[in-house]
Formats: sequence, C-alpha cells, structure tokens
Amino acid sequence: MTHAPKTKRAPLYTERDRENLRWLWTRYLRQKAPWLLLVLGMILVQGLVYQQFLSMTESGLRVIFDSGSVGDLVMVCIVVFVLFAVRGLMSYLVPRITVWVSNDAVFQMRRDLIAHMMALDLAYFERTKSGEIIQRLVTQTQALGVFVGQGVANAVRDAVTVIIVSGYLIWKNPILFSTAVVVLPFIIWIMNFVSDRVKITQGEAETAMGEYMNGIEETVHGMRTVKIASQEGVETHRLMKGTSAIRDLMNRVQITQALVMPSIDLSSAFVYVLVIGGGGYMVLSPDFDMDGAGIITFLLGMVMVFDPARLLAMFFGSLQSNMVLLDRIRRLHDVVPSITDKEGAVAEFDTGGDIVLEDVHFAYSADQPLFHGLDMTFRGGQVSAIVGSTGSGKTTILSLLTRLYDTQGGRITIGGQPIDQLTVSALRGAYSVVAQDIVIFNNSIWENIRYVRPEASDEEVWQSAEDAEIADLIRARGAAPVGPKGAQLSGGQKQRIAIARAFLTNAPILLLDEATSALDQATEARIKSALDRLTRGKTTIVVAHRLSSIADADRIFVLESGQLVEEGRHADLLRQNRLYAQLYQAQKQGYDKK
Repeated sequence: MTHAPKTKRAPLYTERDRENLRWLWTRYLRQKAPWLLLVLGMILVQGLVYQQFLSMTESGLRVIFDSGSVGDLVMVCIVVFVLFAVRGLMSYLVPRITVWVSNDAVFQMRRDLIAHMMALDLAYFERTKSGEIIQRLVTQTQALGVFVGQGVANAVRDAVTVIIVSGYLIWKNPILFSTAVVVLPFIIWIMNFVSDRVKITQGEAETAMGEYMNGIEETVHGMRTVKIASQEGVETHRLMKGTSAIRDLMNRVQITQALVMPSIDLSSAFVYVLVIGGGGYMVLSPDFDMDGAGIITFLLGMVMVFDPARLLAMFFGSLQSNMVLLDRIRRLHDVVPSITDKEGAVAEFDTGGDIVLEDVHFAYSADQPLFHGLDMTFRGGQVSAIVGSTGSGKTTILSLLTRLYDTQGGRITIGGQPIDQLTVSALRGAYSVVAQDIVIFNNSIWENIRYVRPEASDEEVWQSAEDAEIADLIRARGAAPVGPKGAQLSGGQKQRIAIARAFLTNAPILLLDEATSALDQATEARIKSALDRLTRGKTTIVVAHRLSSIADADRIFVLESGQLVEEGRHADLLRQNRLYAQLYQAQKQGYDKK
C-alpha cells in the first residue's frame, strides 16, 4: 500500500516576509529611529519598575513578617507608589509617540501608493478590481498602522518585562525558575501551530474581503439597473454569500487563535503548582535559603512573567495576519508600469504634423490579436473619422495614440517623431479628448468643466460652457453637486460637459470618441457649429457610430475586425457601395422608420 507524501510545511517567516519587513523599516520607519530608541528606553524603564517592585515587595513582606517597623513599611509603600507613577508616565508617553510614528508611516505609505497607482498603466486598472485597490489603500494600510503603532510597542514592552523579571527571578532562585520553564517548549509548539494556520486563513480572508468590497461597489453603482430589473433579491443573496464567506473565514482565524490562551493558562497552572510545591519545600527544608517572603515574591514574579507572555503569544498570532496585510500592500507597490518615459525622451514635437500608424500590431490577449500590420495616416490639420462595427478596434486606436497602451509591433509617429520617444506628459498634453466614457465628479458642473484646467479664468470657463451649450444649465443649477458619477445628469448633459472640457483645454489634436452619441438630433444640430469651431485648425480624429455626423470629414477610415477595409471621403465611399455604404443605408433606414 502506497502512502501519499507528506506536504512540506512552509517556514513560519519566508524570505518574502523578511523582505517586506526590511522594506517597511527602511522606507517608513528608519527615519523615525531616534524616536523609536526613546520609546525603547521608556519601555526599559517600565521593565525595571517591575523588577524594583518585586524587590520592594520582598522587602515590605520581610518588614511585616520580621521587624514590624511601621516607618519602614511606609517608606516601602512610598517607593512602590513612586515606581508605579513612573511606569504610569511611561505608559502614557509610549503610545503617544508610537501612534504618532505609525500614523505618519501610514500617511507616507498611502502617499507613495497613490503616487505609484497614478503612474500605473490603464491595463492594471482594467484587470484589477476596484474593491481590491480600495481595500489596500484604506483598510489594510490602517490595520497595519495600528499593529505597528500599538501591537509592536506593546509586544516589545511585554518582551522586556518577561526578560527583566525572568532575569531577576533567575538571580533570586535559578533552581526554582528552571523548574518553572519546563513548559516553554510546549508553548513554542502551540504558537507555531497557531501562527501557521492563521497566516493561511488570513490570506483567504483578505481575498474574500476584497471580493466583498468589489461586490458592494458594483451593486451601488449599478443600483439603477438593479431597481429597474427588480433584482434586489439577487443582489442581496450575492452580497450575503460574500458576508457568509468572510464570517466563516474569520471564525476559523479566531477559533485557531483561541487555542493560545487556554493552552497558556493550563501551562501557567502547571508552573504555579511546581513553584508552590517546590518553593514550599524549599521554605520548609533547612537546606535552602528561602523564606515566606521569598516564595510569595517569586510567585508574584511568575504572574508578572506569564501575563505579558500571554499577550506576547497573542502578538505572534496577529503578526502572521499582519504579514499577510504587509505583503498585499507591498505587491501593489511592486507593480511596474510599462508606459513610462524612455531614456532620452523629448517634449518638443510637431503637434500639427501627420499622425501615422506603420505596420502596427496589437492584442489585448495573445490568443485574440486585434491589429496585425495596420497602416493608417491622419493628416495634420484635417478631420479624420474612424467607423466600423463594435469590436473592430476604433477606440483602441485612440488608446494607442495616447499611449494608454503601447503597440506590440510597428510604430506610431506624429510629424515623423515616434510617440514612444516623447515624454508621456508632453504627448498626452497635445490631446483634447471627448470620450464615450465620461468621468463626472460629485461637484458642480462649473467645477467639473474646470477640472481639466484648474488655473483657467472664469471668463474662459464660461466661454467653454457657452460653446458646449451647457451654460444655461450651469446658471440653473448653480453650485449644486451633480451626484456620484453625475447621477443627476442626463447622458447628453454629461457629454456636453466633456465637450466643454475640450474647448477649455484647446489642445492642438482633438480626439472625439462617440462625442455626440448621447445627444438627440436637435441638440447635436445646435452644437454642430461649436464642434466645427473646436476642430478648426486642429488635427481631429473622430470615432463615430452615427455616420451622418462625419459626412463632412476629410477622410473616413472603415475598420472591420481590426483590418482597414476602406478609406476615402463620404461621397466616394458611398459610390463604392461596399461596407461603409451598407452601414450608412442601414442607419438611414433606421432613422426613416422613427
């Protein structure tokens, strides 16, 4: 009979854990080293207070049992009070300093993570759930900060107390202390057992929490669809399923951690029995220099050792959980952006030159290539339009032009200059974009327009609003916020905000991605003259679904499944009676039926 090989147990602290701790120390804590040394000094004072308390307790007991001097007893009481007053002061100052250090470390960590996140490629955000990002920036960094500021400081205090008090007890009676520590190997085994399981389960819990937060965000943002489709029950069930998973995982973590305290309590009881029995024998036997005051003090010292030892054991359990949090945070920081300024990148280029795609290859995934040798030329100062069915690659071309993605073969040039040899800020600063996916903030319409140029004057903002036919709505709404993601605005109002932003930016290259798709024909006709003014003298690339809106374009490119199948002016393409003509006639018949 064959037996399955045993799974090799992972080390308690992996090399990755040690790297993460070094990263946390060198990046966020080492600069606070003088303050941390001060904290360590105060913690040592706290430990010494306990040692002196034991010494004074033994002296006080001997005063009571032997000399009976009231004056000596009063003096002992005064000294004990002073000792604990000092410890109380240290107990106030230590958390004050450590919380300040940890909160500042969390602030710097979030600052760095936000800056790093802003530099990441669009592809990262398209493959990463927003709930996971929010979890790392908010809950995980805060939990880690609390652990560093309070958990670690308390653990160091407890460790110092155990070491100092144990040293004193060893000095007082090494034989009795040696008898008391026989349970130490058992406690270490318990901690390894618990820590190993806590680390695994905590990782699963953090993943489940990220999924849960993402589910909440999806439900809240899609509440309009949920209500219309009467799917409140489905969403409730979905969220409750996530809630149940988190509950079960956290139960596993806490049940495992709950093994620690009763194990240590039983160990403590065993130790106290040994100390009472062994110490009592030493008091009764004439062979040992031990009296009643000594045994009582030794027992009190063991209490002082085992109480912080219990807390220290709990710390090592929570340490594994926080190692998981630290690793999740570090992994976000370790993501390397691929869209960056290359060495020698320049900021100056001919923004009015031709935009040329030469033998461009691109795929979102290796098994589904989109462009395979695409060639296109957008003439400088002219209006070019890109049309085609859904999924043909229209919007992807705009993403490649702005380096939201890099080509995987071939090159793109502006005025003969490859765009990957330009600084990203200079390249993107040359574009005004009116996208199909419009980002609207929960602020006034005025501030939403001004977002693209915070330094713009009031006159410039008003002129942009007038040009985009949205000034009257600004006057009507005033400074009222528009709701999360512009929930209080219609699709057409949102697109007019985007058009107003393009007027305000006034960049030399204009990209219009379905810029009028949410406008009715009457509104589109009203702002057509404004769009004509906006495109005048600029290189304009229009992605359009409504073909009637691009009939005046200087050149129209027709895409199908990532391939350029036609190009020319509107009238020429109609005469050719191919794909463009078919799309145009199908749309015209659809409008005629309305």
